[in-house]
Amino acid sequence: MGQAINNWFQSVAQGFAAINISWIDLIIGAVILVAAVLIAVLFSKVIFRLLMRLSRVSSGDLDDRLVAAARGPVTTYIILLGVYLALTVPLSLPPTVQDVVNRTAAFVAVINGAILINAIGSATLRWLQGYMQSTDSANTSSWALPMARRGIVIVVFAMAGMVSLDIVGINISPLIAGLGIGGLAVALALQPTLSNLFAGTYVITEGVVSQGDYIEMEGGVSGYVVDVNWRSTRLRTWTNNMVIIPNSRFAETIITNFSKPDQHVNVYLTCGVAYESDLQLVEAVSQDVMNLVLREHPGAVRVYGSYFGYDAFGESNIDFWLFMQAQNRLASFEVRSELVKQLHARLNAEGITINYPVRTLHFPDGWNGADGSPMPSGAVAARDAAMPAVGGAPVAADTPEGGSGADRPGGKGPA
Repeated sequence: MGQAINNWFQSVAQGFAAINISWIDLIIGAVILVAAVLIAVLFSKVIFRLLMRLSRVSSGDLDDRLVAAARGPVTTYIILLGVYLALTVPLSLPPTVQDVVNRTAAFVAVINGAILINAIGSATLRWLQGYMQSTDSANTSSWALPMARRGIVIVVFAMAGMVSLDIVGINISPLIAGLGIGGLAVALALQPTLSNLFAGTYVITEGVVSQGDYIEMEGGVSGYVVDVNWRSTRLRTWTNNMVIIPNSRFAETIITNFSKPDQHVNVYLTCGVAYESDLQLVEAVSQDVMNLVLREHPGAVRVYGSYFGYDAFGESNIDFWLFMQAQNRLASFEVRSELVKQLHARLNAEGITINYPVRTLHFPDGWNGADGSPMPSGAVAARDAAMPAVGGAPVAADTPEGGSGADRPGGKGPA
């Protein structure tokens, strides 16, 4: 191998030594080279500026970026062409020297072409990043586009490198075969990492979550999205802990995003009043309370308004609901708390009762318990004082089976 390279250098040196250069050849070559430089300067200073002015007529700035990106490589191509013509037109080069000149020119042209493609691709991605930052896709642009730009650089220059090796006479077939086998091995070894990478790309580009969104996953994990990167998604929980979720699992689970389609959160409050209450008064009081919260609480959404409605005949109360919106999830807890306080105060002030769940049992006179023993005299007296005696079998009223509703923590009462 070393001997072959040495022989090649010797043949090239002999070829350069055999070149006959006259003054006419030098003058012609110099004229061609100077003309190429002048054309390159004219193209860079005049034609490109004219193209920039024409591109400013359009509404967007993408064409401006593309023209600016192509300015340097195109100028280099003009000078390269001038150098090539200055060497090959006036001079009769030996085959070995001509081959060296051709390969060198092709090598430089390929590298300059890679620079041109990379400049155009980077300019396009930068324009796209600026456009997406002006919309709702800022998180996608901050993560995906820089990675795409790095990917373009790697792919373009890798291909340019392989073409350049082929130009200088190096056989790249074994290299391509080796890269294929090595790539397969790397893909198998990095399968979990690649799975997270593609899942993260899908999550970000789809726009289902963004930084700062409050989400809840199917398994019960919930929190604010802190970061979505190529491997994992990070959540900050209510307890101020950091939960790191692999993107492959994140993309497969069911997610509830409380920040989409906007930050507003519905506040739904249920309550109930006694059957003896004036329902018109209850509705008026509830509307006044909601209007007060809308006016004075900064977390309430005033433009959305408030809504009231009766829901059902409950076991102890007539149930109704109040509905309004808060600015965000945190504000919804404050708005709900303020609604409860204000509504409770107004109902008490108006003398409107919110019943406790109560069960009243009626027993016939002289009825004994399940063991046949008579009722204690004190219990009979208390029964008679609370409720007149009725005949027949024991009757349960006011609450469902299962004991005193007042003693049940889950009993239906004020929501």
